[in-house]
Amino acid sequence: MTLPLMPKATAVWLIEKTGLTFTQIAEFCGMHPLEVQAIADGEVAAGINGYDPIKNNQLTMSEIKRCEANPKAKLKIIATANPVARRAKGARYTPVSKRNDRPDAIAFILRQFPQLSDTQIVRLLGTTKDTIAKIRDKQHWNSANIKPRDPVILGLCTQTDLNAAVAEATQHMPSEDEIEEDPFSAAEKLFSTPSRQEEEE
Repeated sequence: MTLPLMPKATAVWLIEKTGLTFTQIAEFCGMHPLEVQAIADGEVAAGINGYDPIKNNQLTMSEIKRCEANPKAKLKIIATANPVARRAKGARYTPVSKRNDRPDAIAFILRQFPQLSDTQIVRLLGTTKDTIAKIRDKQHWNSANIKPRDPVILGLCTQTDLNAAVAEATQHMPSEDEIEEDPFSAAEKLFSTPSRQEEEE
């Protein structure tokens, strides 16, 4: 699935400027409806400026109006003539000059994208599970100076790779129907930690 650039900022814009449902926005931005609702409630993404997908040639106003008229319709992103090239799979090399920024990037991912598994973060940022655990538990040697910063802005990963990781993680999150039927089971599914065997696979 192709995701828009800056999906969270795009979601902010769609919430503020359109009458689309949370589910429609979530599916377009590769997020979970609960995350979109949290943005609308001001619980997350505070301070993020909306990113206009029309101005940036990712959506048309007619497409938005089509989906506003039909809550079950799904937004279709404009196909780009110059798709971003995906890097080959394998270990990610992080330049020495940027390695000091990595803890900040990990903290950002843990805060903004809690649905990502440690394995995904390892692949995305070229770090280790031990480092992730220490930052999560505030046991890192430099915890006092770690400030969450966007890894894309820091140059530690591309927006395309981040979007792909979020989309992959979102596929395993509970749907709105599951939450309505059994909120406790859905919450357990949402926040459960993958087993060691799953992570190694």
